[in-house]
Amino acid sequence: MKITMIGTGYVGLVSGVCFSDFGHDVICVDKDPRKIEMLNAGEVPIYEPGLDTLMEKNVEAGRLSFTTDLASAVDGAEAVFIAVGTPTRRGDGHADLTYVMAAAEEVAQALTGYAVIVTKSTVPVGTNRKVKQVVAKANPAAEFDVASNPEFLREGAAIDDFMRPDRVVVGVQTDRAGDVMAEIYRPLFLRDFPIITTDLESAEMIKYAANAFLATKITFINEIAALCERVGADVKEVSKGIGLDNRIGNKFLHAGPGYGGSCFPKDTSALARIGQDHAVPQQIVETVIRVNDAVKLRMIEKLRDMCDGSFNGKTIAVLGVTFKPNTDDMRDAPSLTIVPALVGGGAKLRVVDPQGQREGEALLPGVHWLDDPYKAAQNADLVVVLTEWNEFRALDLKKLARKMSTPRMADLRNVYSPRDAKRAGFDAYESVGRKGAC
Repeated sequence: MKITMIGTGYVGLVSGVCFSDFGHDVICVDKDPRKIEMLNAGEVPIYEPGLDTLMEKNVEAGRLSFTTDLASAVDGAEAVFIAVGTPTRRGDGHADLTYVMAAAEEVAQALTGYAVIVTKSTVPVGTNRKVKQVVAKANPAAEFDVASNPEFLREGAAIDDFMRPDRVVVGVQTDRAGDVMAEIYRPLFLRDFPIITTDLESAEMIKYAANAFLATKITFINEIAALCERVGADVKEVSKGIGLDNRIGNKFLHAGPGYGGSCFPKDTSALARIGQDHAVPQQIVETVIRVNDAVKLRMIEKLRDMCDGSFNGKTIAVLGVTFKPNTDDMRDAPSLTIVPALVGGGAKLRVVDPQGQREGEALLPGVHWLDDPYKAAQNADLVVVLTEWNEFRALDLKKLARKMSTPRMADLRNVYSPRDAKRAGFDAYESVGRKGAC
């Protein structure tokens, strides 16, 4: 099939590359000529493990190309996916649909035959019907259907998630659109991956409900972690104990400095706003948002306590600033709250992150970037593990402690144990939700 992907951000690029690997002919479109130049030169503008190799393979096979010319890309397409940004709108928490509607209007004017216009972006309930209205108004003669096809990609594992999904969700209004979407996802259907075909509104709601639930799990275990610290329990043991219950499951039960990234903060905010607009307040989601913000502030106070009550004049090494490992994404990362508080308090910050510097330099002014955690720890007063990159999971703790002025570690991802830290020579070790601080 011929597929057009509007937008080469994280979702659009990963989806376009993977669709081409299914055997479809895919043209990815973006208004940013610099990004298209990079892609045509074989350079991937985002960090996602394995994406560069898969992209190169399908470009060489002639199934994948990139352009700024939307009209030529849409000409003859059987499906046009809209995968543009829907950032949180300033002031009211709504998802900003400006880019989605602008793309829909351009697509309408470029249609030359029947096509299914598929919204891949995360959008509020009712958006696909609005897209249909926009397209019909822009081109009354257009023959088209709309479909909702939300993505469920984890950054750092997106290719595997696309190729081996827990489920594919498709919302349609007509059998004809359903047939087109079924053909697009035939390679997954043949391998017995679940494909849920439903109505537009249900598909849109599934995405928000899923992300809000996962954000709730993370926030729940972070609240339990705070209580564990007070009563002397170990949140890792608690997580294991409840996670073995099949009704609960063990995923997203890792205590830490709060959730971040491109999805959970934006989608919980949007869902809360949708609830308010329909006079059905989503009180659990609203609480999750407040608690997550409070968790980040609690981490700052934990670090302040480890610096004898003041950051002023302290040298602090921060290991990891992306919102999770195996990505360069800094959006709403806990580091964007925690690091500025340290700098603002008078600390000298050294930061190490395998992929975070490109975005982080602009977002985290006043810090010194290094490639080596041991160099960052030289004469430092505190080391903070903020993102659990593999590079930070097997550090030589004795070597790290010896290099520090005062060997103290704040392990905000519970990578190590108090016992290991004490044996390595750390005078102080704090983690999240665990007893036995040294």
